[in-house]
Amino acid sequence: MVNPLSLERFQQRNSTYYSDLRRLHRQLVAPGLRVLQIGCGLGDLLADLEPSCGVGLEADPRLAAAAQARHSGLRIVCGAAEDISPALLGEPEPFDVIVLSNSLNTLADVQAVLERLAAFCHSRTRLLISFHNWLWQPLLKAAEALGQRRPQPPESWLTPGDVTNLLDLAGWEVLKSGQRCLLPRRIPLLTTLANRWLSQLPLLGRLGLTHWLVARPTALAKPPLPSVSVVIPARNEAGNIAKALERLPRLGRSTEVLFVEGHSTDDTWQTIQRVCADYRGPLTPRALRQSGRGKADAVWLGFEQATGEVLVILDADLTVRPEDLPRFIAALAEGRGEFVNGCRLVYPRSHAAMPLLNTAANRFFAAVFAWLLRQRIKDTLCGTKVIWKADYERLKAGRAFFGDFDPFGDFDLLFGASKLNLKIVEVPVRYQERSYGSSNIAHVKEGLILARLCLVAATKLRFTP
Repeated sequence: MVNPLSLERFQQRNSTYYSDLRRLHRQLVAPGLRVLQIGCGLGDLLADLEPSCGVGLEADPRLAAAAQARHSGLRIVCGAAEDISPALLGEPEPFDVIVLSNSLNTLADVQAVLERLAAFCHSRTRLLISFHNWLWQPLLKAAEALGQRRPQPPESWLTPGDVTNLLDLAGWEVLKSGQRCLLPRRIPLLTTLANRWLSQLPLLGRLGLTHWLVARPTALAKPPLPSVSVVIPARNEAGNIAKALERLPRLGRSTEVLFVEGHSTDDTWQTIQRVCADYRGPLTPRALRQSGRGKADAVWLGFEQATGEVLVILDADLTVRPEDLPRFIAALAEGRGEFVNGCRLVYPRSHAAMPLLNTAANRFFAAVFAWLLRQRIKDTLCGTKVIWKADYERLKAGRAFFGDFDPFGDFDLLFGASKLNLKIVEVPVRYQERSYGSSNIAHVKEGLILARLCLVAATKLRFTP
């Protein structure tokens, strides 16, 4: 058994490392969730996450008793991870987040524990695992011998590839992963430089002490067919309104179509009103007019007024075909993704639809954002995006984290989805040339905006304090 006072002394001695670990978990876990931590020790990390319901499992009886006394708002259960069960925890409700921090490599049967965790999951549960980089093992063992690190039980040699494979076998899918903490001890100026900035660079990142990853369960029942709301922002798009409604297929259980007009100089608003009034098909069209400006403002108005369980953005220029939307809904409803993004850069397209310079810029910024968000994204600027309304409400509640930074709306959604650890998938579409009106793109101005958005993603999602 471990002496709680001894463990606390070791944590204070290595406060730089443990502070970095807490910042990582606060970055990945929003407050107010139901959180289960396996191997919670003294319960400090679990309490730091501010859960609405925090349950810790700790095998050592002395540590479990000390954690309960230390954090009365948590519920600490004494038991081995290999024996975890609903009966042991006494929790009938599933958890939003399950944390395995620095305990995976000491488990007797990692796969069995990961399999048992399915009993505590719902479809949105996220598993957050952090563990030591095995390259550091000689230094860590030397630190133990010198009394600078708490003595450890026999440890498994787990690489990120090993953990990903075990998760796959146990019914989990990795969404994102990373490394951090190049300097686990405090050296003025140098530690901040190394841990916040250098540890995120492609080669140096492999040397970080901490590996981490986020996974989701894959073997849960599929939800029933959802209701769908399609939001179509429209400015100077009078010639496309009737076509959009004619070509849009019925989606999900029911389909609501919200045209959001904003400050057009043609008769777009009158056309929307007439088309909605005359429509007699299976869809439910509605006409909205924004008081603010910009596409993002139009999208947020449409999302606020939408009644569907799934929210869809379709650009009124119809360069993405409405006929392709059933594929987006299927990917979301069948659980293959939780945020579905269109991708225009797979199939051939004409130079008129996307000039060569635009294609090169789209590819460049997509590669940058994919690295910053730690998820595969090939086309960040495709206007067609699909998200569950419940997830959008969570995204909106956390919007202050990024601030009012995005005039397009695309990146507010992409960054928010990444912050919520949603699985982002892309549906390839055949990008069409515009048949009515002209593009509103101002290339130089929007290129500068995209550069600024890269800085927002870098400081908020990748190079975090």
